[in-house]
Amino acid sequence: MIIGLVTAVAASACYGTGSVLQAVGSRKSAQREAATASSTATTQHGGPSLSSTAKAAVTWEFMVGTVLDFIGFALGALAARMLPLFLSQTVISANLIVTALLSIKLLGIKLNRREWMSIGVVCSALVLLATAAGHEGNGDAARSTHWWLLIISVVLMGGGWTAVHFLGSRAAILAGLLSGLGFGAIGVGVRILDGIDPFDLPTLLADPALYAILISGSVGMYLHTVALQIGSVNGATAALVVGETVLPGIIGVLWLGDASREGFAWMAVLGFLLAVAGAVAVAWFGEPDSHGAAAPQPAEKEPTAV
Repeated sequence: MIIGLVTAVAASACYGTGSVLQAVGSRKSAQREAATASSTATTQHGGPSLSSTAKAAVTWEFMVGTVLDFIGFALGALAARMLPLFLSQTVISANLIVTALLSIKLLGIKLNRREWMSIGVVCSALVLLATAAGHEGNGDAARSTHWWLLIISVVLMGGGWTAVHFLGSRAAILAGLLSGLGFGAIGVGVRILDGIDPFDLPTLLADPALYAILISGSVGMYLHTVALQIGSVNGATAALVVGETVLPGIIGVLWLGDASREGFAWMAVLGFLLAVAGAVAVAWFGEPDSHGAAAPQPAEKEPTAV
C-alpha cells in the first residue's frame, strides 16, 4: 500500500509539472503565431489547427513536459496495479495541485480565494481516500470487458476529436474532460491487461485492452494539448481530473473488486465526491486565461525621417 501511494504521488508530480511546461510551450507557440499573423494557426471554428498544435509540441518546454508525462504514465500504470483504482486515480489526479502552484510561478496566474479553497477540498479528499482505501481487486475481467473498453475508447476519442474541431475555441473544458476519460481508460486497461504477470508477448498483443490504452493515450494527449492551448491551465487540468477519476473509480468498485476498509465505505464515498467537487470548483472558478499572458502587441513603427 505504502509503495503504491508513493508511486502514485510521484506520478502526480510528473503529470502536474508536465502540464504546466506543456502549457508554457503551447502559449509561446500561440504568441509566435499571433505575432506573425499566421492564417493556419486556427480552424474556421476558432480552435487551434493541427499545424498549430504540432508547432506547440516541438517547443522544448512541451517536449520536456511530454517526457515527464511518459514517466508519470509508467508510474501511474504501476500504481494502478498496486492500489484500488478509486485511490490510485484520485491521488494521481492531485497533479491539479502541482499544476496550480507551478502555474503561479511559470505562467503568472494568480489564484483567487475560491480556487485556493477548492484545492484545499481536493487535498482533504485525498486524505480521506487514503485512510479509507482497502484492498485492490485482482483485475480479472471477462473478455467482453476488454472489447467494450476498446469500443468505448474509440467512440470517446473519435467523438472528442470531432467535437473539438467543430467547437473550436469553446472546447477547452470538453477537451480536458475527454482527455481525462482517455487517461482513465488507460488506468482501467492497465489493470485488466493480459500478458503482464507473467509476461507473455503474444497474449499481450492479442488483448484489445492494449489497443484501448494506445488509442486513449495518443488521442487523450492531443486533446489535453488543445485544452491547454485554448483554455485555463487550471480549468483544463481540473476537467481532466474529473474524467480521469470518476469513471475508473466506479468501474474498479463495480467490476474489478476494489474495496474500502471494513466500516470505512462512507469515508471513501465522501472523499471521492469531495475530490470530484473540488476539481469541478477549480475548473469553474479558474480564470479564463485562454492565451495565458497577453498576446504580444505589434511593435510600433519608428517615425521615418523627413
